[in-house]
Amino acid sequence: MDCTSKGAGKMQLIFGDVTLGVKGDGFHYIFSYQTGGLESLSIQGREWLYRTPKPTFWRALTDNDRGSGFQLKSGMWLGADMYMGCTGIEVAVDGQKIPLPKAPENNRFGAGEHAEALAVTFHYETITVPKTEVAVTYEASPFGKLMVTAEYKGKEGLPGLPVFGMRFVMPTKAVGYAYEGLSGETYPDRKAGSKKGVYRVDGLPVTPYLCPQDCGVHMDTKWLEVYRDTVLDNAAFGKERFSLRVDSVDREFAFSCLPYTAEELENASHQEELPPARRTVLCVLGAVRGVGGIDSWGTDIEEPYKIDAEQDIRLSFSICGG
Repeated sequence: MDCTSKGAGKMQLIFGDVTLGVKGDGFHYIFSYQTGGLESLSIQGREWLYRTPKPTFWRALTDNDRGSGFQLKSGMWLGADMYMGCTGIEVAVDGQKIPLPKAPENNRFGAGEHAEALAVTFHYETITVPKTEVAVTYEASPFGKLMVTAEYKGKEGLPGLPVFGMRFVMPTKAVGYAYEGLSGETYPDRKAGSKKGVYRVDGLPVTPYLCPQDCGVHMDTKWLEVYRDTVLDNAAFGKERFSLRVDSVDREFAFSCLPYTAEELENASHQEELPPARRTVLCVLGAVRGVGGIDSWGTDIEEPYKIDAEQDIRLSFSICGG
């Protein structure tokens, strides 16, 4: 699938009772009103989603976080990362907003519905105190590119954020990834020793800390490609490599690509307690808290590297087949 081709015509829209599908040359995406997000991201017949992507607010604690008591101040973001409600959904076809097309509204559509543009926005509410909101918009185009915009609404009284972005859990473990950005593992306060360039990483390495903690973040990224060679379809044979590409839009993004969620890392006190690596967890991030390291006995990170949860945050990027 060429995500840069022009004049690809129109996409087919499929209005289900609880889902909205969009289909074109080499791609088929499904949005779910039940799960509150993108339920299927199929490119060239291969599925890229194991769970519905949702906004992410938490990264696993580091030794420095524990030393400064960050979890005692901002622990509510762990709950918000795991549980959130979808409070509303908006659909626009060719730039025109339409009533939410779930049953029975969807019955007025036939099998031959087509469009040049589709935008689906999901509104979420956090379980923090006080609550706040996040809106995630997916915009599909006939040549397969999916634009994603996540907008966090700052709220007075909320504690500092660990991260903000989108988390994508993929069905199988990736064989590696490539990106254009900074060399090595970087954080907002750990970039000085890195170099800009294009880098390839084999597998999904997890830094072997004695106690598992956050790792593998890459700052200031222009683009990223994740490579897999397995699917969950037992009838599929062979090891043909295929890829998913993420491109920056308004500004460069940060990301981590690991075999574990933040909660899985958080739950293990030693490396051998981590579960077998089966999935790929890609977090595309618009804001990342620094790691500090002044000492591990109480000193917090410096102010420029904290994320103020009282301020709005916006993240935009595009997805397509590599």
